[in-house]
Parts: sequence; C-alpha cells; structure tokens
Amino acid sequence: MIELTDERADQLAPAQPQRTCCPIVELRQYTLHPGKRDTLIELFDREFITSQEALGMTVIGQFRDLDNPDRFVWLRGFPDMTSRAKSLTEFYGGPVWKAHRQAANATMIDSNNVLLLRPARPGSGFLLGSDRPPAGTTAKHKALVVATIYYFEAPVTDEFVSFFESRLKPALENSGASLLGYFSTEAATNTFPALPIRAGENVFVWLSRFRDQSAYEAHETKLSRSKRWQSELSPDLKQRLKGKPEVLKLSPTEQSLIRG
Repeated sequence: MIELTDERADQLAPAQPQRTCCPIVELRQYTLHPGKRDTLIELFDREFITSQEALGMTVIGQFRDLDNPDRFVWLRGFPDMTSRAKSLTEFYGGPVWKAHRQAANATMIDSNNVLLLRPARPGSGFLLGSDRPPAGTTAKHKALVVATIYYFEAPVTDEFVSFFESRLKPALENSGASLLGYFSTEAATNTFPALPIRAGENVFVWLSRFRDQSAYEAHETKLSRSKRWQSELSPDLKQRLKGKPEVLKLSPTEQSLIRG
C-alpha cells in the first residue's frame, strides 16, 4: 500500500469549494459606545454567526472600521426577500438573540445605518470560500477591505454599471485593487420592518481587497499619478454622482469569511 506524506496528501486533497453569495445583501454600520467594539465583536463572533447561518442567512463579513474606533461594519446575505423576512423573524424571536440581546444592545448607540443591496449584475456578487476560521481563533488578519459607496439622485442605471465595468473596473484593478463584488440598491419594500433600512437611497457599492494598508496606499498613489484617471475617468465619474463617495476602510475580524 502506498502511503502519502502529509505534503502530498495536501496537494491531492480537493480544494475548498467556493460559492456565490448572495441575491440580497445588507451593509450594516453600527455606531457603538466608546471602547465597546471589541466587546461586541467577541460576542458576535461567538454567538451570532452559527446561529444566523443555521436559519438560512450568510454572515459574509465582519469588520473594524479603521477610521472610526467606535464603528462596527458587517455584511449579511439572503437568498431573497421572502426568506429574509422568515430568517430574521426566526432569529430575532429565537433563543440565541433573546439570551444575548441585552449585552449586544448595551454596546450600541445606533444600528439603523443599513443599506439593502443586490448584485448590480448576475455575476457581480461575492464569491465566498467555506473556510471560516474556527470559533475562538485569535489570529489577526492584515488584509484591508475597502467599501466604496457612490450616491445618485435617481436609481442606478444599466448605463452606469456598464461604465463601471468597462472603464473604472479595469483602471482600479490595474492599480492594484482586487474587486470582491459590486452592488446597487435593492428597491423592494423592507420585509422585516422591525429592523429599519435607509429607504430612498440610490447607491452603487463596490468592495475591494488589498494585501495590507501599504498595498492600498500604493493603489491610491498609482491612481493619483494616472493621467487618464485624473483627467478623464475621475471627472466623468464625479459628474454622475450626488456628492462625494463614502469610503470605508475595514479590517476583517478574526472570524470574518471575507478576509485575506
């Protein structure tokens, strides 16, 4: 009988499967009481990941906002609006939330900054692995995830999505950004009104990943030195938007599915 070394066995083992997620995505930004972010993250990663995913939701990523020590950002996905209502009803009416809601809510000043999104194209959602770090892990992630939010006066058009895909996306990738997905506002009525969302917003959100902070800074420098970006692409983008883009620089928590 042939015995494989550990190294050879690893080479022959099937790769971790990847899956696309999700037709409905919430981008949630929580404002917390000073000094309470790590308290919430420890509770969230321990109690609220498995319990939500058991009810059909996907906890896509959890993050520390690097520009605001009192902001916690996370992404949650659903198959559709009907299942969203069912899953949220079961979770917030269930035993895990009831056991820990007081501790969670005690960390928060505001949890209503929520954008309800859908992939801007059928193939522009997240491609996720299935290798979430185990509960209790303390390994820190160096990667940086950047969420950029464009605001518009009217709903995002197919023409803008095409503009992003054909002109902006190649320039962003050539300057070092690794795009994770891009989304626009989901206009359906909130199917779980107990959790408010930001109604009436017209947004386009794209998320990218960088090896670390220095890689992101190199990306920004390269864009700033690009004549085409500065003279053509950036002005064209600016004239389409309502106000300045919102940029969230995010550090994945220890158990975030989106990380390095």
